[in-house]
Amino acid sequence: MKKVLVLCTGNSCRSQIAEGYLRKFAGNKAIVYSAGVETHGVNPKAISIMAEDGIDISGHTSNNIDEYTDIDFDYVITVCDNAKERCPYFPTNAKKFHQNFPDPGKATGSDEQVTEQFRTVREMIKTYSENFVSENL
Repeated sequence: MKKVLVLCTGNSCRSQIAEGYLRKFAGNKAIVYSAGVETHGVNPKAISIMAEDGIDISGHTSNNIDEYTDIDFDYVITVCDNAKERCPYFPTNAKKFHQNFPDPGKATGSDEQVTEQFRTVREMIKTYSENFVSENL
């Protein structure tokens, strides 16, 4: 079974969304983890927009990359430029992937405008995750 790590800055939005979709699309082909170079807690809006698409991430936790140094990952996916630049050295042969997604946690405007920005990023990550699984797992 392959091991996949999704890495972001705060492990609150993008990496949580990606973890949810990668788990859905990978099924029993992979164990999926997510972490941040910092921990900011799981964003409630990320939980709610994933629930809209039938994926429950309400039980996810915000984890620090340091918690996973003993796991030999097959794939490490960075979902923001900051995480890519700050990603610590892993003593692993993991294949690295990078896709910079906008940070919906920094969205501004009315509640509906912010929610719409979360949905837009969710759809980008959903497409990326589905393609990643079909091409790599």
